[in-house]
Amino acid sequence: MGYDMIENIRNAASLGALLRGHLRDRADQEAVVFVRDPQTGDADTLTYAQLDRRSGAIAEALRTHSAAGDRVLLLYPQSTECVAAFAGCLYAGTLAVVAPMPGSYQQDRKRVTSIVSDARISVVLTDSANLAAVQEWADAAALPGLRIVATDTLDDADGHLAALAPAGHGTTAMLQYTSGSTSEPKGVTITHGNLLSDIASFVSSLGSDEPVRTGGWAPLYHDMGLIGQTLAPLAMGSTVVLMSAVTFVKRPVQWLRLIDRYDLRFSAAPNFAHDLCTAKVTDEQLATLDLSRWSYALSGGEPAQASTIRRFSERFAAAGLKSDAFGVCYGLAECTVFVSGSPGREVVVTDLDPALLEQGLLRRATDAAQGRSVPSNGVVRDVEARIVDPDTREELPVGSVGEVWLRGASVALGYWENPEATAATFQAHTKDGEGPFLRTGDLGGFLDGELYITGRRKELMIINGRNLHPQDVEHALQDRHDELGGLPAAAFTVPADGSDGSVDDALLVLQEVRGRPSPDDARALVRAIRDTISREFGVRTAGVLLLRRAGVRRTTSGKIQRAAMRELFLSGAVEPLFAEYDSQYAALAGRGRTA
Repeated sequence: MGYDMIENIRNAASLGALLRGHLRDRADQEAVVFVRDPQTGDADTLTYAQLDRRSGAIAEALRTHSAAGDRVLLLYPQSTECVAAFAGCLYAGTLAVVAPMPGSYQQDRKRVTSIVSDARISVVLTDSANLAAVQEWADAAALPGLRIVATDTLDDADGHLAALAPAGHGTTAMLQYTSGSTSEPKGVTITHGNLLSDIASFVSSLGSDEPVRTGGWAPLYHDMGLIGQTLAPLAMGSTVVLMSAVTFVKRPVQWLRLIDRYDLRFSAAPNFAHDLCTAKVTDEQLATLDLSRWSYALSGGEPAQASTIRRFSERFAAAGLKSDAFGVCYGLAECTVFVSGSPGREVVVTDLDPALLEQGLLRRATDAAQGRSVPSNGVVRDVEARIVDPDTREELPVGSVGEVWLRGASVALGYWENPEATAATFQAHTKDGEGPFLRTGDLGGFLDGELYITGRRKELMIINGRNLHPQDVEHALQDRHDELGGLPAAAFTVPADGSDGSVDDALLVLQEVRGRPSPDDARALVRAIRDTISREFGVRTAGVLLLRRAGVRRTTSGKIQRAAMRELFLSGAVEPLFAEYDSQYAALAGRGRTA
């Protein structure tokens, strides 16, 4: 049955047709559940029949306001209504663009406004509870031509067996905007074929003969939340159970209660979420959990850390979490979402020689105690992956670190109406003329058939001729300093003229802290941070800046926006609570102002 399920997904005419097909034998089965309180079970539910009618009603409304191929912005909180609106766009043949609510922060409002401009949005879908806020944002952003529709006011009866817009594997299904961790967000053009191929690959990796009950809190405006967490179980004919990310952040145990209460076998989250659960779930709460049925506890969306995997697995083994449940996956919006992973087996963690890693080689450390523990991102599934020197475009041998290049059915068409960026990213050829390949911008390599992602090319720090990755520095601080409470840091380099006349890249660390430490406490913390970096990496830190909570910018998926933080620092817009600079680079002090 598992093979038939995967082939049914891969060979469906379109994702919309696949969803409509579930009416034949799953009409009364739960399709989507949104849980407000996992402890009490307060929830909204749509069966497959109800989902089809809601989606059909939304599709009929869209047909009166837009044409097939028009872009439609979805602005919803986590909800069953958002899922129905996405399916409604599939039914109508419009291109869904799921985005976070504009909110009150200028950075968030600016992002959503830029998406409207870039995608030339014609219609905005939301719910009646948020209609006024969405209208206020549109007015403030001077977007008077937008038609805004509250879909929860539509009559479901209008959607009974609504017509499906003609669509095939080559038909564009949606635009998926990148997280913007290293550049401005761009709209990735995803076809029905991309979605079906990627979902089939993901489902195949689970190795299950039956539809897998799935859920979690990952937002639907993130590719993992929309495709891996939500569309994949719907394609399988299973059930997706959703909760709010805000609920998770306030009370991490609620995510684990969701998994227990709703019998979820798959639930994924970024590395920080597993750290948060380990730190915040109490012994009393742990005693009430049964996680023995959680078969696929995947880490994705940001680099997974070996220490996080170990602590989380050990902590929740007491609740029945199996040793082979935790897995690590790798993916990106430009390849729909899923590239590699090996769920259902214990994570492969390798102690790599750090000196050779800095030279671009994956080699096991002769002394594990001196090695850098790096978890594998699993086996690449259904796409062709090459490791390529990003400058010479030569393919590198196994065991070398280079840029990961991909080609296959789940690689997207390109960036929406951006031929220059599309050519640079999606149409790469090796030195020998093979291609086209997708240039991921990620650095990594293969060892024993496993893919190891080591960092982002744009964020690679070259200090005294050595290659260092910022996430390694940031994680070392979290791992070695409990007093930081797991708060994020941003590490990056800037060009700097030293007082001795040298010109070199200077390493800076911007670290969030709780409260407002006294000058003595702040100075002691900064010295400890610099000592840790010197001891762990053998490099000097030109400066450390302590920031207020939320001072380090993140993308909507939780990734550190190092490029944005670097630009803020260089423009003098960073206002630290405390800053200390190496005397050699005293000129840097004028860029990050001391509050």
